[in-house]
Amino acid sequence: MNDRAIWPASMGALTRFEPQSWRVNATQEVSYEVRQVDGIFTPNSLQLITCGKAKPCSRQVIVIDAHVDQIYGDEMRAYYAHHRADVSILSLSVSEESKDLDSALMIARHIETAGVLRRSEPVVAIGGGVLLDLVGFAAGLYRRGIPYVKVPTNAMALWDAAVGIKTAVNALERRNRLGSYHAPTLALLDRSFLSTVESRELSNGMGELLKLAVIKSPRLFDLLERHSEMLLLTRFQDAIIAPEVIGLAVEGMLEELAPNLWELTLDRCVDFGHSFAPLLEMKALPELLHGEAVALDVLFSCRLARARGLLSDRDVHRVVRVMKSMQLPLRHRFFEQPGLLQEALEDTMRHRDGRQRLPLPDGIGACCFVNDVDAHAICAAAKEMAHADA
Repeated sequence: MNDRAIWPASMGALTRFEPQSWRVNATQEVSYEVRQVDGIFTPNSLQLITCGKAKPCSRQVIVIDAHVDQIYGDEMRAYYAHHRADVSILSLSVSEESKDLDSALMIARHIETAGVLRRSEPVVAIGGGVLLDLVGFAAGLYRRGIPYVKVPTNAMALWDAAVGIKTAVNALERRNRLGSYHAPTLALLDRSFLSTVESRELSNGMGELLKLAVIKSPRLFDLLERHSEMLLLTRFQDAIIAPEVIGLAVEGMLEELAPNLWELTLDRCVDFGHSFAPLLEMKALPELLHGEAVALDVLFSCRLARARGLLSDRDVHRVVRVMKSMQLPLRHRFFEQPGLLQEALEDTMRHRDGRQRLPLPDGIGACCFVNDVDAHAICAAAKEMAHADA
C-alpha cells in the first residue's frame, strides 16, 4: 500500500512505500544575476556596496587576488571608506598550481575569523577565475553554504568563471577534480579591469570566446574574425564592439548553462574545447594557460570535425586565422602525441559517465555530439596539429 504523507510544500514531497522506506522529492530555487557594470570602485557607484540588495551592506568580507590588490587595492579601500563600510580583507596570491584545498581552507579561516553572518553578509571575491573558483568552493563548504559575490578581474573570468555556478579545486593531479555547484548571489562584470591585464592573459581569456563562437554563435565568430586585433590592442575598452562581444559571450553561456546548471544532462555544447585540454593542461603547467589549452583543443576538435565532413577546409582556416589574430598558440607538443590525446579523452569519458559525448562544430556556430572517435581519427588529427596552418 502506498500512502502519501502530507508535508508543507516548502519541505518537498514525501512518499511512503513499504515500511521503513521513504522517498523524498524536493526542489530548490536558484536565482542569481549577472550584470555588466562600469567603474565598480567609483565612489558614487552602489553596485558593490549593495551586493544586489535594496540597501548598502554595512559590513563586507573581501577576498582579493594579491596581484589585483597591488593595482586596485587603494581604490577599493577608498571606495569602502567612502561608504563607511566595515571590511575584512584577505589578499591572496593564487595560481593554477595553488588552486588546492589548502588555499580553500585559508579562505575558510578568513571567513571564520571575520564572523560572517550566515545569510546577510556575502563574501566578495575579487580576482580571476582561479580566485573565484576558490572562494566559491570555500563559501559552498562553510556552514554548508553561505552567499558570495563574484567580481571578475581578468578576461577568462569575465565571460566564463563568473557566469556559472561551478566551483572547484585541483586535486589528485587533475584539474577541478574536487568541486561543487554553488551559485553566487550576484556577478558584477566590469570590463575596465581588463585595461591593466597583461597581453598574454587577454589572449588566454579569448580562448573561451573562440570556443563559444565556433560552437554556438556565428555573430560572435564574425565579430572576433573582424575585431580580435583591435580588442587586444584596446584591451576591450572600446565603447561599441567590446560590450557586444562580452554580451554575446555571457548570453550564450547562460543560454547553455541555465537549463542544465547541475549537469544532469552530460551532452553539453560548452564542453567544446574541454575534451582533451583538461588533462594536457595539467601536465603542461605552468607552460600552458587554461584558455590556450582550450584553444588548442578547439583547433584539434575542428580537425576531427573536418575529417567527418562537418567543417570545410575554409572553416578550419578561418578558425586558424582568428587564433592568430588572438595571439593564441597553434601548436603544442602534447596535442601532437596520439597516446596522450587518447589518455586525455579516456579521462574525460569517466567525467561524462563512460561515453565520449564529444561536442564538435557542425559548421561555424552549430554543434553536434559524437561517441565514436577512434585511435585512427585521433592520430590523423594529431599529425595535422604538427602543421599549424593545415
